[in-house]
Amino acid sequence: MAVEHELTRSQYRWIAIGAGIIAATGFARTYYLRFLFHTPDLPPLVQIHGAIMTLWCIGFIIQTWLIEARQIRLHQRLGIGMAALATIVVLLGETLTVNGVAEEARLHQLGKFHYLLGINSVNLLLFAVLVGLGIAFRGKPDVHKRLMVLAAVTLLAPAVARIVLLFTHKPLRNSSPFIHAFYCVWRSTLSGTVVSTPCSRSAH
Repeated sequence: MAVEHELTRSQYRWIAIGAGIIAATGFARTYYLRFLFHTPDLPPLVQIHGAIMTLWCIGFIIQTWLIEARQIRLHQRLGIGMAALATIVVLLGETLTVNGVAEEARLHQLGKFHYLLGINSVNLLLFAVLVGLGIAFRGKPDVHKRLMVLAAVTLLAPAVARIVLLFTHKPLRNSSPFIHAFYCVWRSTLSGTVVSTPCSRSAH
């Protein structure tokens, strides 16, 4: 039983690392590696947003590692900062979403990321609810960790959208393999397992 428990903690850490890789890939051209792609300079607010989201991803990875290393007290202390960071993520993300939609409306232009702008508010609301529930259930580790993973996965939607558009040049509704993979991650975490999902057909 002890080995199985350790494997579960390790898998949560790898999920966190995987989430960070997806985020970095999705925003490589426009943020992390923009100097290689000659991307125009970003407005200060967007740069701050990118930095905050990067901190969230790094903090999430650290939190899963702390649990794996059984550093519970340090995990709890860092959790206070993560809760504050999550609040900034929601407020700043919603501000940029509203600004983006307003700019498209002003230009009478529907860019290829218009769908992304449309779902951002829903994603941010889900993220806020899941983080709030995660904090409320922090005394129940099995529930808390799944809620926080779901919150982190919710934030990946914009990155996944950019990856889809980058490699397929198709609208998101026509990119079923990517959407199916995103859906599988949601189901696997929500069902209370890490690798035992209808997609993988495997169990602990």
